[in-house]
Amino acid sequence: MDEKSSRNQKPVNNNIKQQQLDQNRIQDSGKPMTTQEGKKRSQDQDQLKAGIRGPSLRQDYEFFEKMSHFVHEEIPERVVHARGYSAYGEFECYQSMRHVTKAGFLQEAGKKTPLTIRFSTVQGAKGSYDTARDLRCQGVKLYTEEGNVDLTTIAMPVLINQDAMKFPDAMHAYQAKQADDIPTASGAHDRFWDYVANNDEALHMVLWIMSDRGILRSYRMMESWSINTYLFVNEQGVATFMRYVWKPVLGVHSLLQDEALKIGGLDPDFHRRDLRQAIDCGAYPEYELGVQLISMEDEFAFDFDVLDPAKFWPEELVPVQIIGKMTLNRNIDNYFTESEQVAFNPANVVPGIDFSNDPVLQGRLMAYRDTQQHRLGSANYVELPINKPICPFHNNQRRGYMRQRIDVDQVNYHKNSLADNTPYTVPPEEGGYKDYPGKVEGYKIRARSDSFKDYFSQPRIFWNSLTRVEKQHTIEGLSYQIGSVKSVSVRQQMVDMLVKVDKEMACIVADNVGVDRPSGENLPVSASYPSLSQANTPKYAYTQKVGVLIGNGFNENEVLHTLKTLQKYGVFIEIISEQLGAVRGASGTELKVDKTFLTGSPYLVDALYIVGGNSKNQAKFQQDILSFVQVAYTHYKPIGVASSGRTYIQTSQANNLAGVVFADNSTDFGKDFAAAIAEQRFWDRT
Repeated sequence: MDEKSSRNQKPVNNNIKQQQLDQNRIQDSGKPMTTQEGKKRSQDQDQLKAGIRGPSLRQDYEFFEKMSHFVHEEIPERVVHARGYSAYGEFECYQSMRHVTKAGFLQEAGKKTPLTIRFSTVQGAKGSYDTARDLRCQGVKLYTEEGNVDLTTIAMPVLINQDAMKFPDAMHAYQAKQADDIPTASGAHDRFWDYVANNDEALHMVLWIMSDRGILRSYRMMESWSINTYLFVNEQGVATFMRYVWKPVLGVHSLLQDEALKIGGLDPDFHRRDLRQAIDCGAYPEYELGVQLISMEDEFAFDFDVLDPAKFWPEELVPVQIIGKMTLNRNIDNYFTESEQVAFNPANVVPGIDFSNDPVLQGRLMAYRDTQQHRLGSANYVELPINKPICPFHNNQRRGYMRQRIDVDQVNYHKNSLADNTPYTVPPEEGGYKDYPGKVEGYKIRARSDSFKDYFSQPRIFWNSLTRVEKQHTIEGLSYQIGSVKSVSVRQQMVDMLVKVDKEMACIVADNVGVDRPSGENLPVSASYPSLSQANTPKYAYTQKVGVLIGNGFNENEVLHTLKTLQKYGVFIEIISEQLGAVRGASGTELKVDKTFLTGSPYLVDALYIVGGNSKNQAKFQQDILSFVQVAYTHYKPIGVASSGRTYIQTSQANNLAGVVFADNSTDFGKDFAAAIAEQRFWDRT
């Protein structure tokens, strides 16, 4: 541009541009709520239903508008569950369930069904870290001969909301602030706790997340529930209320809060790496599938509503019947095509599985397909290899983005004569899906059943069911999260809510977060259920990771025998020393070093085996070992001490050395150490 033409250019009017921007800056505070078209809304808590406990209605455009807008808010990352990881496996049925369901994959013992699974967190973005305190989810896609069955679960038996209408509100409050996109992968902020304090139904699930359940040790040790109530329907057309749960064979185990925070920085991929390495090693993760069944006649026989997703069904009252096992036996080959593109939908069921009037489930049946179609760009996402059923599928749907089928038919409508009225519908008696003919009656209404409104009895029962150690961890979780809230008012509101669960707990939290102790009282509910505590979970040494702190000149007979014994129990071994390469024993035997004191960490192993030895820099070598021992000891981890490692841990009045096994005090050190590893934590350690 020459000088003359440059002088003729009009300067940019920043004020005009700012005015254009300002016109789009809308302040909602203090304004009445309306639809996108401006109609004032009289209720924003519940879907429109046919009767107060009936199914939601298709005409509820206010719900459709709110939910559809929510699931389209992020491009292209998942709005929730963005960070996840997948694997393949198979499901084996233990026994025929034909007495309650005609679902084909549950008809005979020994029947195996291929599947894919995706684990995920909720709040954090795709680039967040695995060990954040969060709600964890699990989607299982079973490729059955009758079509895909998607079992979607979360790592606790209760949900944060009782109606799907509230889900966008809960997630908006939970996720990062619009102004600065902070925080990521954390609920420790004002907006989330303000939501909890002002929505009583949210407290129950939040209490579970603040417990050890919110910071899992591994996806391999994750128990997960359907939350929603489904129906099993048998060949005779008899329906039964059903919830299902996946129980990990290795038991349910968690990290400490300090460990979870440290590991988030040391290894953001901790859970996905753990899952992948276990499968690579042939230590295939296993989960047994259990179902809880309630007859239609007993719908009102309990002090909780069977349709309320914010309430659990106590196993002591509604036993879990184990009906099969899932084994994860193959890793994915491509994260994008096999994990990012996998699409789950609770509406994917087969004959024999149907839906109850659970108001969250009713909303999910609409939201999931819309979500996946938006995220993956086309209604043809089911044609992607990871989503495609193993059985053939035929219909009159055509075209669209990413269409992969090459449709050669010239007739694509129903009914027709040119193609002999094909594809044809299938009668129920020949395998066609038939909806359960449940009776529906009532006035159209946007409200919630009074039977949903007991918000604090079950949180009180959950609290009563925890051990002393679990309660302490929950108090630490609450104090850390609520203590991160800047608003004094929100902190006060929260402890005033917590007192309804337990007064002593609420007062401790109040002191910790700097607000007044609450004046109320907890509910006089004394019930407790052992099934709610992780203290009653199975414990194994199998797949626990032991860090071996070792240098040159080690006693080969002792060390090699110990390592062989640990491997016999399925313990994973990680050799840690001052540098990579190998360490050499007194007689020349070499052990390959997996990690150095710099690249390894006591936070990344479940136990320590202290061997010691010689080093080029002996003073630093000894200090590094002492640092590892200090962390492991204060986090209650098992510690095995070789005869050459005695100097690194000493008995004193300040400790009782619970969970510390000494080689020179044991007649069968390897076996005794393996038993300590199986225990995993020694809470009585001082």
